[in-house]
Amino acid sequence: MFSNQFLKSTFCLVLFSVLYSCSSRPLVEGFKDPQGSLRETAKAKEFMVSTGHPLATKAALEVLEAGGNAFDASVAALLVLNVTNGEAASFPSVAPTLVYSAKNGEVEGYIGAGKAPKKATIEFFKSKGHKVIPKNSILNQLLPSSPDVIVALLKKYGTKSFSELAGPAIQTAKQGFPAHRILVKNLDLPLYKRLGFTILMPYNSEVYLEKKWWYPIRHGELTKREDLAKTLESLAEAETIVIKNGGNRNKGLDAVRDYFYVGPIAKKIVDFHSEEGGLITSEDLKNYDAGFETPLVGSFGNFQIYANDTWSQGAVVPLTLQILEGIDLKKMGHNSPEYIHTVTQAIELAMADREAYFGDPEFVNVPSNGLLSKEYAKLRRNLIQKKAFGKTPEAGNPWQFEKIKKKSQSKLDPMINRKLDGDNLAVSEIRYGKDTTYLSIVDKDGNAISLTPSDFPQSPMVPGTGLTLGIRMTQFRLDPNHPSSLVPGKRPRITPNPSMVLKNGKLFMSFGTPGGDVQTQAMIQYFLNLIVFGMDPQKAVEAPRFRSINWEDSFSPHTYTAGGLELEENLYENVGKQMKELGYDVYKKGKLDNDFGSVCAVIKDESSGLLLGVADPREESYAEGR
Repeated sequence: MFSNQFLKSTFCLVLFSVLYSCSSRPLVEGFKDPQGSLRETAKAKEFMVSTGHPLATKAALEVLEAGGNAFDASVAALLVLNVTNGEAASFPSVAPTLVYSAKNGEVEGYIGAGKAPKKATIEFFKSKGHKVIPKNSILNQLLPSSPDVIVALLKKYGTKSFSELAGPAIQTAKQGFPAHRILVKNLDLPLYKRLGFTILMPYNSEVYLEKKWWYPIRHGELTKREDLAKTLESLAEAETIVIKNGGNRNKGLDAVRDYFYVGPIAKKIVDFHSEEGGLITSEDLKNYDAGFETPLVGSFGNFQIYANDTWSQGAVVPLTLQILEGIDLKKMGHNSPEYIHTVTQAIELAMADREAYFGDPEFVNVPSNGLLSKEYAKLRRNLIQKKAFGKTPEAGNPWQFEKIKKKSQSKLDPMINRKLDGDNLAVSEIRYGKDTTYLSIVDKDGNAISLTPSDFPQSPMVPGTGLTLGIRMTQFRLDPNHPSSLVPGKRPRITPNPSMVLKNGKLFMSFGTPGGDVQTQAMIQYFLNLIVFGMDPQKAVEAPRFRSINWEDSFSPHTYTAGGLELEENLYENVGKQMKELGYDVYKKGKLDNDFGSVCAVIKDESSGLLLGVADPREESYAEGR
């Protein structure tokens, strides 16, 4: 005779099995996921697009074929990425941008990171018992920036309307798209975590698990973002109404921005924050501003490498390359122990300076000229040693090469000799890999854009809107002496960082990657593969990578693994032992692991006159041109 408990357990198991089997979503027939597939360099005569997803690349190509320019196409691609890669690069969060105008031959940046709300202070968080900005909380939401980026970009450089460019994203969000491998990986939570996710953030679960917490997302299944489609439609309609009533294109674009920052969407954001104890107010949104900026630039041989200002970590790329410029890397051999050690140490020296100096330049006195001077690079280069540093090296003193003298009461004074103590910081086994996406476009006139959108639903989304305000406040510190310390109205020093390279003053390459703290490292390795070792552009992106983790993680709780070095599987097998002998704590990772970034690039090839497109198989990145 069966016991009642056994019968109840059996009934529950059968019920759950039936529920599970009935929850499957339709599979998208013919879906070919590019993740993991090696390929040839894409080539084109007129224009080239490389983005984090094939549907975003397709949307950009359609705009270019219809007569739009690179800047129009970037908006279409960005909005599609906000749909297909929304768990990694959401609308309407960060979107740091670099543009190259063929008309004037110059690179310009746009400030694509939001500000801290006025109520966000170190004192507030400490009064709540927080030592760092908390995750999974409405309190970590930065003011949104990408709607401002989109409108400013289209007004200054674009030719199309927002409603035209939003069309592909709206269609994709409504009709659905096949769940790709990285989306599945990002949402691959065990059952108890899916349940917890649903309890803590029910609307997020509704959007990303489609009200089925008991059923995980499966590869190739149809996935929709219907609320986001409605939000994008409402923004497009605001523009359409103005134009129908006689307003010009710029007035229509202003209407899009106003609808978001002072209109119905702003109200939904503010009401939600008011109800849930958040910090964002209508005044914060109404007064939000950003703007174009002069980018930072360094050089490596006859190449000029551009980055956004120090509200981003982008200047780590030219800073590291200038340290390496005086070293015969080619002689060492590609990915030899000596080469990996040398490049890793240069990266760690640059990252030490990032931690000591990089912050919002409107709030922090940053010695940018000194950091990017050749004299300073030489001093830092001389610090490269035979064995691993073991801990993050000390920051240097770029002020001695700075044109503008250091202010007497600089907030950076305590950081000059600051050491990271690995014994006092927690070691985390969780690494941030996929947290961003990327797009690069060059059009037929030679205009180019490099844009790195990001943010993810680890804090409560705004109900009914599909909007993810992200967790970028977690890249602030609650240490008032840190250059990325929290201050109302300040921008955190974010990790997303697009890059652009000129050769002898002419556009050579637009490139970037997702990957948090690994972004700059993946970009540096790709650049060296291409320029120092002369690799085919696609082979250069597929080559095995390494990454140092020998500093505080940019995201709270800012964990630290002293002396840590991660190697992709084939590198680990080849040189892991030698790297351990050099003093590194070596960790083995997978082959073509997206924890090592996913570089996309468009290159102008001087010899052939062609545009070359590169897309990293570590994710769904896809390059195509005409």
